[in-house]
Amino acid sequence: MKGNNLGKNTLNNYKTIVCLLIILAALTTVLFVPHVKAETKIISLSPSSGTVGAVVSLRGNISTLNGRYLIKFDEEEIYSENATEYTVNATFRIPNTFKGSHNITLIDYTTKENATTIFTVETTYLLNVLPEIIPPAQRQEGDSVQILLNISGGEKSKLFRARIAVQSPSNDTFTQLVNVTTSRYGNATEIVSFPEDFENATTEYVGEYRIFFNTTLAQETFFIGLTNSTEYHRYQIVDIKASGYLPSENVTLTITGQDLHHSTNLTADSEGLIHYTNFSMPFNASIGTYKINITSISGNTTKTPPDAQTFTVPGFKINVTTRNLAGEPVPNVTVNAFENTTLAANKTSNHQGIVVLKLEIGNYTLEAYYKTWKVGLIAIEVTNDTSLSFPCNLTNLKIRVTGTAKGKKVPIPNVKLFLRPDNLIKKTNATGTVIFHSLRPNVSYTINASRYEIHFNTTTISTLFIDGGSVAWYNVTIGYPSFTLRMDVVNPNAETSQPIVNATVKIREISGLYYEGKTSESGEVIFDLLLGKYKVEVYEENGIMLNETTFEFFEDKNLTIYCNLYGLVINVKVVDYLGQPIQNVEVKLQRANLIFLPQTYSGGTAIFSNIVGGDLQAYIYIVDQKEPCVVKPFSAEKSTTVVINIEKYIVLAGFLIETSQFVTILIIAMTLILLVLVEIYRRRYLKGEESES
Repeated sequence: MKGNNLGKNTLNNYKTIVCLLIILAALTTVLFVPHVKAETKIISLSPSSGTVGAVVSLRGNISTLNGRYLIKFDEEEIYSENATEYTVNATFRIPNTFKGSHNITLIDYTTKENATTIFTVETTYLLNVLPEIIPPAQRQEGDSVQILLNISGGEKSKLFRARIAVQSPSNDTFTQLVNVTTSRYGNATEIVSFPEDFENATTEYVGEYRIFFNTTLAQETFFIGLTNSTEYHRYQIVDIKASGYLPSENVTLTITGQDLHHSTNLTADSEGLIHYTNFSMPFNASIGTYKINITSISGNTTKTPPDAQTFTVPGFKINVTTRNLAGEPVPNVTVNAFENTTLAANKTSNHQGIVVLKLEIGNYTLEAYYKTWKVGLIAIEVTNDTSLSFPCNLTNLKIRVTGTAKGKKVPIPNVKLFLRPDNLIKKTNATGTVIFHSLRPNVSYTINASRYEIHFNTTTISTLFIDGGSVAWYNVTIGYPSFTLRMDVVNPNAETSQPIVNATVKIREISGLYYEGKTSESGEVIFDLLLGKYKVEVYEENGIMLNETTFEFFEDKNLTIYCNLYGLVINVKVVDYLGQPIQNVEVKLQRANLIFLPQTYSGGTAIFSNIVGGDLQAYIYIVDQKEPCVVKPFSAEKSTTVVINIEKYIVLAGFLIETSQFVTILIIAMTLILLVLVEIYRRRYLKGEESES
């Protein structure tokens, strides 16, 4: 007993130790295995270096689902948003700061977890010229400019020695040294005046002046000319200024261009400046380029480059939209602009009917030509840029083709209309309509109409005028011909072809026209149909299709439809496993949703008359059975006999027995016969032995 108890106690102790170990392992897993969660980190920073104001994209994660995050640049908060799940996609600009490496920190607002990466700020050096001049205005000789030096992202609080050099069109270079001290953010701005702050500098040459900041750190340019603008319109004063001449020096100023030559002698003032404002562009100045030259009469001052400059008379932009009388834009119209009798401009309208002409101030006559025919004339006055519509004497011709179907007017689509003399071809749309746009109204037109390549109408229009005047729209209606169709629906399966009475005939034209009628006692149905191509379908009274065909209908027509599937005689012969006819079975035929019953039975054959052929099913019922024992599908295109073999049954002595039972009986009978034969043989054998003994 003691041994048994000791064994039981030892087993219980083992069980206790195993349970404690399992619990300890579970606690260790819970306490010491880290949970999987998102980590706050920066995946990428693009770019990782750049200038102040650069656009930077940061991709990363935070550990709070859809939580809010902050982005700091050093200690400055510059961006905040909510994460998409755990993902951070932020775009921001680098703030104003000094050159060097800076911390960009991503902070999870909820958990305060953060991640940091480095962005390197690079210095930007810029030069600008003030005041800003907006073309076509320009600076003139003797003008001064303000040169603005700007440093951003530089070293903080540092003295910077800037060397500003200006190279003139004469290839002379003027230099000025400027002391610039950057702020604690590494920024600095300084302005110097040219030529005032540069020794021996001038702006007395025409051309481009180039500015350099410490040779390569930054570059800029400005232009000095003779005129205060590079463009002048008619009647505008041409302001000309030149400097760098000797006091009271005499010069000749000339302005030349197309049909223009203006020359005058001028004298420099006490500072060697020439300022001329007594010339205005003439009323007939042509659009084009003009040249100004200033030369010293005495030859005391010679400039390299010389005082020479061009300017233009640009004209104003005149946007002309050529439109027909219906207000529609007309492409390919040539517009000629005449000033008096001089052709000032000419262009052809684009696909939107738009022509852009350049014309100067003045009065003009515009002429419009369409395919060499003059179709419009208007007068305009040009004072500035403008847009206008140019009405052209062109009419829209709208043609509608209709036919009469079932007593109603119907539109006819796909009718081809050939319009002469313009030789245009179009087809009517679903509404039976065609529009020929922008036609000359004073022309005689001929319209030839056809469908399916069959010509059916010619219409002549003397002009497109109404009451002797032009109109925006001219409307024409063309009638579509109709013909009579006499259709006979015939059953060819009768001894002599017979008409099918009360059959439904459906006729559909390709364009969608639909007709329907029923055959009379003579099997005839009559339709008034429009010219076209038709599909005809014939249905018997129960909705079964008897025939379908297509035909073209371009004249009065007699059509006979033979319904070969109608009035068939179907014989269904039911035989047993051995091919013997089976009497007293019920036979039904089904076509679609119709059930046909036999009219007579003869020798195991059910005879069905007036059947509509096609896909049929034969249902065979044994006496006293509610469910068919055989269902056989077949197709009948003509009168026929269908043999259905029921292998399950055999006719025996006038009775119907199952084939399996017959086989069983046959086996038993053969076995009994065999036993009888064996017994007879055995007895004869024994008798023979007894006789011998």
